[in-house]
Amino acid sequence: MLKDIIRKWWHVELAFADAKGYVLDHAEGKVIPPNNDFCRLALFSKEGFRRCNESVKVARDKLRGQAKARRSIVHECHLGFDLVACPVVLDGEMAGFIFVGGAVSTPMSPIQGTTLLSKIRELNSGGTDLDRALERVPVMTKPELDHLQDLLEFGANEIQTYHAEVTSRERERESLQLELGNQFRFENIIGNSRAMQGVFRLLEKIIPSDSTILIHGESGTGKELVARAIHHNGPRAKQAFVVQNCSAFNDNLLESALFGHVKGAFTGAIKDKKGLFEIADGGSFFLDEIGDMSPALQVKLLRVLQEGTFTPVGGTEQRQVDVRVIAATHKDLQRMVERGEFREDLYYRINVIKVVIPPLRERMEDLPILCEHFLKKHFRGKTGKPPPMSDEAMLAFQRYPWPGNIRELENEIERLLVLGGDLEDLPVDLLSARVRDAAGAPLAANGSARPSADGSGPVAQGALKDAVEALERDMIRQGLVRTHWNKSQLAKELGISRSNLIMKVERYGLDRKGSE
Repeated sequence: MLKDIIRKWWHVELAFADAKGYVLDHAEGKVIPPNNDFCRLALFSKEGFRRCNESVKVARDKLRGQAKARRSIVHECHLGFDLVACPVVLDGEMAGFIFVGGAVSTPMSPIQGTTLLSKIRELNSGGTDLDRALERVPVMTKPELDHLQDLLEFGANEIQTYHAEVTSRERERESLQLELGNQFRFENIIGNSRAMQGVFRLLEKIIPSDSTILIHGESGTGKELVARAIHHNGPRAKQAFVVQNCSAFNDNLLESALFGHVKGAFTGAIKDKKGLFEIADGGSFFLDEIGDMSPALQVKLLRVLQEGTFTPVGGTEQRQVDVRVIAATHKDLQRMVERGEFREDLYYRINVIKVVIPPLRERMEDLPILCEHFLKKHFRGKTGKPPPMSDEAMLAFQRYPWPGNIRELENEIERLLVLGGDLEDLPVDLLSARVRDAAGAPLAANGSARPSADGSGPVAQGALKDAVEALERDMIRQGLVRTHWNKSQLAKELGISRSNLIMKVERYGLDRKGSE
């Protein structure tokens, strides 16, 4: 913007020089003279170019030694034109300066004109009408010169402010990286219950190793958080950590995502693409929901685990990788092996060390500290602490079975703060209907909903039809959460048709939008 304004108002050019006095445009092979024939002739001659650059370096020396209140200076170049310069100070040191040259503050006298003509003829007359060139020399009055100095100082301040902002962002990024390094320390995974302390003791033993890990737990228990803690505290912490959910893609897309493909392997493969195994080389690869992987891909995964080699889709050359695999699933893989749904050899290959993450309902003593953590995390108040949960709300939390586990708890607390963050405490009325409904079930000794005689679930009361519908609704809701709303998979598990399941989901208001 300053370049355009200065060129428009005074027909001169704004330029940048570094701390040594070298003009940055010149270093890139660009010479842009002001609208002054004498400057153009000088810059396009060898000796004139040298003298012009010497004048810029003299201006640099004056900027360094100046003791005036005003930051910018006015220096006379070798041809007698004004060179106006302003320093750019970054981190306490002059990193360079911006400058404008090629004008005079008063029209040139006959003696000054004669001297200028003599100087330029020594350098490069260039067949130019020098007498006419004298008449066209840009003139900048004293008020205009003051305005130019103001603009240069403004521009230097803008550069310095921008640099300070970039530096601040870099420091924040470095701080965030350090924070992330601490965030995934397994000691910071929240839980004081006996079940979680057992998980911590196991993690202490397996983190230094390079063995394949299988993490088992329901959806929302924090399997990925545990996987990240294993990576960021292990020997591969400085290398890549790659995540892929095996139920997110169909076979073809998942194979391409895992192993990459070569150009022309399939329609749309317009160039070679690295797979996630290659990207994770040297680091860790977290394969979430590995139980959803097809038998064909299980064979290829087994080869990577056993030999460290794979072949991209459409390729012929094998590629070697060194990757620590951390797998996770909510399914019973051993039962799947018995039913022929999961390869036995792959099961034993990934099940070198198994970490079982307990569901929230089995660690309810952790509920208060988890609530406190998420209240602090999601509180958006400018000052002070987040409002506490009312006794009634906490009691409802203790009665609820938490099929979505920690993830569901965090979402529920975020909802509470959005709706009641400005209240003194968070009342039970702001809880989701499903949590409030659970508050009607009698409590057992451990503070959870009292189970039935056979341990299958809370005691149902009222008409048989209502009880059956409540059980059916609860099973479908928990199944949707567990399968990430994969209705085809859930219908198969429940032994009903997909159309029948969709009808029941609509009937009970369990569509994704309503559930969220």
